[in-house]
Amino acid sequence: MRTKKYTPYLYMLPGCAMVLLFVYIPVIANCVYSFFRLSSYSSGMKFVGFDNYVRFFTNETFWIMIRNNVLYCVISLIVQVGFGTVVALLLESKLAGRFQNVFRNIYYIPALISLTAVGLMFTFVYEPNLGLLNSALKALGLSNWTQSWLGDSKLAIFSIIAMSQWQFTGYITLLMVVAFQNISTDYIEAAEIDGAGPVRRAISVMIPLAKEQLLVCSIITIIGAFKLFTEVYSTTAGGPGNSSQVLGLFLYQNAFLHDDLGMAAVTGVFIFVITMILSIIQIKVTKSGEV
Repeated sequence: MRTKKYTPYLYMLPGCAMVLLFVYIPVIANCVYSFFRLSSYSSGMKFVGFDNYVRFFTNETFWIMIRNNVLYCVISLIVQVGFGTVVALLLESKLAGRFQNVFRNIYYIPALISLTAVGLMFTFVYEPNLGLLNSALKALGLSNWTQSWLGDSKLAIFSIIAMSQWQFTGYITLLMVVAFQNISTDYIEAAEIDGAGPVRRAISVMIPLAKEQLLVCSIITIIGAFKLFTEVYSTTAGGPGNSSQVLGLFLYQNAFLHDDLGMAAVTGVFIFVITMILSIIQIKVTKSGEV
């Protein structure tokens, strides 16, 4: 009996050990390292207290990074989660007809492409002289609209954000499609009997019943926004100047280019704290898990 009592915990042990080893211990270690000045070329560690935090928050690029990450977060929530949910509703409606599966695959395919490959592809798309975007604008007689998309400090971050929305909206769409498919048809049929049209059924029945999945999609999007790295690194590397600098790229540059591991650790702590706070606020606001 004692063996049977503890059997479930034995099955859980490997998973818990992996989470502890690869998640919690590194997070704790990173928090500890943030109070030290250390280098990858030396085994020595010098305790500096909150000096790394002071340097991080007074860095000239701090507010630029916050602005860019928040911009990415807000636009991603509107486009990826908002538009993705609308597309999912359309795919689950009668409008999609017999081509539902085809449309789902088409929308999801961009999410399968490597982020680095997408970044390099859009570098050519945004190229000011021979790029696809400017060439298309010229062909349509809109030469005045052509820009140096990645070379303009005011447009660079928005060009990167647009590239990311193209790729990840389909991923959110697929997650929401699964959520809508799990809704009992009894609720939808009852709404139809009561005279609710497609829009009313979507707003009053389907979206509220898919609230938990919508929350998950929002949290995934927020975390992804503050971990933003590859899209910026593969296109502008934070330029021109520091106009498209973001927290993830700042962390990488300090760790591997400037050999300032203490500053990189502080950046990691900041990303962790801000995403955790935003996720908790979102869960509390939406009252997730409360029935």
